[in-house]
Formats: sequence, C-alpha cells, structure tokens
Amino acid sequence: MKKFIILVIKILLTILILLVVLDWIYTSVYLHSSKRGKVDYIFNSKARKYDVVILGSSRANNHFVSQLFENKGLKTFNYGMSGAHLFETSLMLKLMAERHYKIKTVILEADLGLCNEKESEAIAAKFLPYIHHSEIIATHFSDQKNFNTLYYIPFYRYIDFDALIGFREMYNTAMGKPTNILDNLGYHPLGHKPGNMKNNLRTLKPIRNKYYEEIKQICKQNHYNLIAVMTPMCSNVKGMDYFEKANQIYPEIHNLENVVQGDQYFSSCGHLNDAGARLFTKILIERFLKQNKARKSFPRL
Repeated sequence: MKKFIILVIKILLTILILLVVLDWIYTSVYLHSSKRGKVDYIFNSKARKYDVVILGSSRANNHFVSQLFENKGLKTFNYGMSGAHLFETSLMLKLMAERHYKIKTVILEADLGLCNEKESEAIAAKFLPYIHHSEIIATHFSDQKNFNTLYYIPFYRYIDFDALIGFREMYNTAMGKPTNILDNLGYHPLGHKPGNMKNNLRTLKPIRNKYYEEIKQICKQNHYNLIAVMTPMCSNVKGMDYFEKANQIYPEIHNLENVVQGDQYFSSCGHLNDAGARLFTKILIERFLKQNKARKSFPRL
C-alpha cells in the first residue's frame, strides 16, 4: 500500500511538473508575439501615440475606416474586435493606459454591448496567457466564476480554451504565421453580398454598465477625449426603441444608428459593408472633426 501511495504521489508530481513546464512554454511564446491579434499587439507594446483610437465590437471593427481618419492627418487604429463585449473593451483600454499610450480621442462603439456585463469567452481567452504577468488582467478577471482554476492551476487555461489559445494557436504564434487582423489599420471591411437582413432587439435591455463606467473613468484619468456612439442598423429591425432607452441612461452617447439609409450599404442587418462603413465614417468625421485642422483633434464632449 505504501509503495502504491508513493507511486501515485510521483505520478501526480510528474504531471504537475509537466503542466508547469507546458504553461511556461506556451506563455513564453505569447509573451514574444505582437503580430497575431489586437490583444498581443497591445500587451507586448510600448507607448504609442494616436490621434484616434477606435474601440468596440464588430460594430466598431467593421464600421470605422481607419484610413479615412489618416487621410485627415489623424494617426488612427481600429482596435474593435468581433465578438467583444465591454468587459474586454475596458480591459484593452486599461492596458493601453498602463503602457502610457498618448491618445487624443477614443471613439467607442457603445450600443448593443450596454445590455450586459458578461465576458465574451472567445475574446476574453486572448488575455489569459498574460494573466500571471499583469496585475491589471488578473484583477479584471478576479470576479469571474472560473478565476481560481484559471489562475492557480498550471496550464488549465490552455486546456480549457484549447481552440482559442491551445496548441494550434501557440504553434502558429511561435512560427510567426501572419493574420489579417492588423491589416487596414485594424479595420475589417465586409463584402456587399447581403446576409441576414432581419434583427430583433426587443429582448435587449440597456443597463448602467460597469465596464462602460470604467471606460469613462479611464479616459478621464488619462485625459483621453471620449466620443461614445451608437452605430447604424438596417431598416428591418424590431425593437429600435433600444437606442432611445440607452440614451435615457447615457444621454452623452451619440445615437447615429440612422445616419446611413439604404440596405444596399449593409452586409447584414447589424453590420455595414465597406461602402456603408466609408459613408458612415465620412459622416462621423464631418460631424465631429474640428474646423481647426491644425490641432488634429475631435471636440471634447
């Protein structure tokens, strides 16, 4: 019996050591990458300077054409991420501030994301390789139900989110395999062939959102000018009073959901195609860009 117990202990110790070694290998790979996605592009960076930083979900990633800002002399990058919630958006901005980014204006897509304070597992997982190397990330995740297992069990996060940060992604990262995520200054254009042109927002209810409040506070502390907007939807949407309800809670958010008219400008009901995104971006620039172009700034709102 004693030999059996010793054998079990040895096996467990061997497994533990293997997990620690694998955790170190995977994490080391991610700590030396800055070209696979927007999270590592920020985390493994030093202070950058921008006139305009764009944040939000796919309705930011697909709606704001960075090059059109650049054409106005505004150094810009679109950090919007498809599938992201305000949970991840707030964390991205925290990391930028920690790295002493000099940002004049943050344009935040704040509309459908206001209805929840949940994490988006597909996007949140991208931060997990760095959880032991960033107090900000660890603190941000500390309220999540699975935090203890993710933080204290070696290699568990890589197993649990294998499809997102597991072996394949680690290998591609180690090999420096490129993606198109950082192309076009972060903007991802959508095609003109329409997809689902129906949407129902009646089940969504905007709330006073913890992470939107965090974003406002970060911008205030770091002297970032924040412009929060709601972006366009197609004509066939039920429950459009969602945007009015959001404005009742946050009147400072600019409701631009109807500034692009015509379903020919949409790839799906909630996403503009490239032509629509260019039209929308031009409208936004014309509305908010100061006449004094020498200052290369947007108005403080």
